[in-house]
Amino acid sequence: MQQSTAQPRVDEALLKRFRSEIKSKVPSVFEKKGKKTIVNPTPLEDLAAPLIECARVEYGLEIAAQSIKVFGKFESKIAGGSVKVRPAIEIIEDAIASGKLRTGQTVFEATSGNFGIALGRLERIGINVIFLVSRKLQSGVLDELNKNSAKTVNLDIDICPAPGLAMDQNLVIAKATASNVRGQLLDLGLEGARFDKSRAEIEALLARQDVINLAKLLAKIYGGFCPEQYDNELNVKSHETVTAPEIDQQLKDNGLLLAEFKIISAFGTGGTSAGLSKYIQTKYGKKSVHLVFPLNNQDVAGIRTRDKAFGLRFYDPALYAGQHEVDFEQARRVLRFFVGRGYDIGESSALALYACLQMLNYGVGDRFVVMIADGIDKYRSTLGTVAQSPPPLEVTLPQASTSVADYGEVLWTHGMFVPKEDGIKLLASSLGCDENKIKVARASDVQTLISTEKIPDNITNVLPKDNRKVLLVCMAGATSLRVAQILAAKGIQGQSLTGGIMSLSENSNKQPSDLVQMARE
Repeated sequence: MQQSTAQPRVDEALLKRFRSEIKSKVPSVFEKKGKKTIVNPTPLEDLAAPLIECARVEYGLEIAAQSIKVFGKFESKIAGGSVKVRPAIEIIEDAIASGKLRTGQTVFEATSGNFGIALGRLERIGINVIFLVSRKLQSGVLDELNKNSAKTVNLDIDICPAPGLAMDQNLVIAKATASNVRGQLLDLGLEGARFDKSRAEIEALLARQDVINLAKLLAKIYGGFCPEQYDNELNVKSHETVTAPEIDQQLKDNGLLLAEFKIISAFGTGGTSAGLSKYIQTKYGKKSVHLVFPLNNQDVAGIRTRDKAFGLRFYDPALYAGQHEVDFEQARRVLRFFVGRGYDIGESSALALYACLQMLNYGVGDRFVVMIADGIDKYRSTLGTVAQSPPPLEVTLPQASTSVADYGEVLWTHGMFVPKEDGIKLLASSLGCDENKIKVARASDVQTLISTEKIPDNITNVLPKDNRKVLLVCMAGATSLRVAQILAAKGIQGQSLTGGIMSLSENSNKQPSDLVQMARE
């Protein structure tokens, strides 16, 4: 029997409504007589003066204003409120034009906020939308999702891990979560029988916390459509063909060249940064995009930590001029400062602006475009926590050595290794302190602290008794940073030495193995 080769039927009426009611209101390329222009561009605003003022007021930094140019690309001003509107428009238009999406179908997508809010606008043209969201989702983000008539299915797991990242999730919990999801889908009018036929596959995905592929599977089960923002090349294309040329033209209108600017972007799915980078490399033959991540275990809406970027399709380190991990607790001051002066920026925008401030302070560059991915409305409830921002949780060796007297103790915290005598000498000489100031926590106590988040007596006894900070050191910084976060939650000031003893060994004639040994207790 010969298989049909007929193309899917295109819903022309839906396509017309989409273009007139949604696409016509957002940035897009308009071509006439061979000349391309961008219609509905988002603002590119000069932020040099307020950023320099922020550095002085909030951080006590004096940054010379001469030759500095900083522009914010205000995606918060787009119809839909965020940079995620751009790929959403590109993906949905392609789906309708290719016959993959028609009136009456349901769109399923895993979202941490902005992409879902962008898709929620489809309800006005007759497209049903169901979002898979985490119960950890900020209340303001959930409120924005619910402003439209889109539906949400709440999960008990994090929606952000890359596909298949967590493999040891308890299957019993996955089964319970599957039952919960099934009940919510029934409440939304979907058939339980279809769910049941694929239940084993659904439970396997939940056990791996693979919500990205769960959205794809539900779309298949119920004959719907999944935009697949994490894997859809149109995510990247939307920024390569519209956002980047838009910025390029706006800088030209100001007598400036994009090739002379560094672009700073926080990392969500990777579509924005990849698209911008590809455009700049193709047109100007250089790498200009700098990625910004929060520190591990910090929660910034819609933004991944660097370790969770690995495994994502659009995360390609070769595309970028630099990658920076930034303390979001310090970046909160930027959020408060700019919102207080009437700028519509969100959490990830504050993270990117703080990274820009640091790059200016360290002389990394003097011309930047910072992606302002969304606005403040979803995050206003967090502003009350900004006023008393705690000290940064991580410090570099120069920062630690210049203020070593401020630390009551220097404490080694690692769950497997302890420093040898040469390790302690190197640490003391690098910091410029006496060796007797360096204490070594038992590996078993560190393990207990991290697993229970309770401070063992042996560690309590070596913490400073005069309310001074403690400088925490381990192999590469990850363990000591986690300890600093736990101590901070208990009101104890601790800072982790960035890079740990691994970075110190790079400046000595010794290998890390010469400086540490497996703990023996």
